[in-house]
Amino acid sequence: MEEENKEEEVMAKKKKRKTPSLSIKRGEKLPVSKGAGLTAKGRAKYNRATGSKLKAPQPGGGKRKKSYCSRSAGQMKMHGINCSKTPKKRICAARRRWKC
Repeated sequence: MEEENKEEEVMAKKKKRKTPSLSIKRGEKLPVSKGAGLTAKGRAKYNRATGSKLKAPQPGGGKRKKSYCSRSAGQMKMHGINCSKTPKKRICAARRRWKC
């Protein structure tokens, strides 16, 4: 009996962690022209679906901004993205919004 309950709990957790589909048309993501990223509605949907605690960008400064900027710089380097040549990429728009 206990093993069945544990298995059900594990399965419920796995189901809850599935990433939801987010849409620009439904107002859950911003288009690249407006800076890309998630809106408050999109963050709320993602948090409900996955049980996480996504927060809004922190353009004013602080630890989260520093961490994001360094992490995204590494992603750009890894994928060979140059924002001066391709400013419409989502990561470039997100870095602009975070003021990196």
